[in-house]
Amino acid sequence: MSSETSNTTTSLRNHGTSGWLAVPAPLAKLFKKFPLLTYPPNELPARSPHARDVATLYVFISDQDALNGLPSFNPSCLKWQTFLKLAGIEFRVLPSNNHASPTGALPFLIPPSSPNSSAAPASIPSSKLELYAAEKGTSKVPVSSDPRIDAYESLLDHRIRNAWLYSLYLSRLNTSLLSDLYVTPVSASQLVRTTVLYQLRHAAEAEILRSLGHPVVNHRALYEGAKEAFEALSAVLGSGAWFFGEPEPSLFDATVFAYTHLLLDDRLAWADRRLTEIVEELPNLVEHRNQILRRCWGRKG
Repeated sequence: MSSETSNTTTSLRNHGTSGWLAVPAPLAKLFKKFPLLTYPPNELPARSPHARDVATLYVFISDQDALNGLPSFNPSCLKWQTFLKLAGIEFRVLPSNNHASPTGALPFLIPPSSPNSSAAPASIPSSKLELYAAEKGTSKVPVSSDPRIDAYESLLDHRIRNAWLYSLYLSRLNTSLLSDLYVTPVSASQLVRTTVLYQLRHAAEAEILRSLGHPVVNHRALYEGAKEAFEALSAVLGSGAWFFGEPEPSLFDATVFAYTHLLLDDRLAWADRRLTEIVEELPNLVEHRNQILRRCWGRKG
């Protein structure tokens, strides 16, 4: 299950959803006989070597994209992948999943270790990556003191995130994309894939409803809210290169990029393009995305 929906598994037992995500009858019968269990997180991935010259960031990414050092397809992972690059941290990326994470969510970082060390280094969760970058990074990432930042972070965490969840997980037009990213890699079994797809959609819907405090998901309202949020971000960016007039990109810039890049990335086959079209109509956000892409990955959009 992806990072966007990883925190909703417990709430699914206690909260209903709007009802359109009915589990197929054969699966419902199966679940009654064999209830789903939540297992504790695994130990660190078995392929984690004990000696490394560079840190390793575990994210949602395909094997080939990881080999090529490309951006993760998950906004939560891409935010921190971008931030670490901006901070000048040398690292590689490896594919993983939430269950393999010590905290139950991606991303997490394993720092470099010495061949002479007998113990594996402790993992660093995303909540501590900012501190790690401040201590180990070769570039200082500005920390904005603008009093408006909390309000704009709220737009990202709620309006834009909720619309992202709906677009990727619940919009039927994007079923193929969702399957390619999160379902097909899990198993070759059609029964397993059907179950995983249901679980992902059910968790996403529950997360949206919990955020909104409404009993029903209104997709038109979600898209309208995202449009207003992106327009507000465009207005505060203005003609500047980075948000809030900072001389260099900050964690906030990385967070915005994590959404705008994935919506504009031609490698992701968005069939429901409503969010993409919203961003495309805001030239300064498009250029902001292109600047970070060039800086961190050395390529244009």
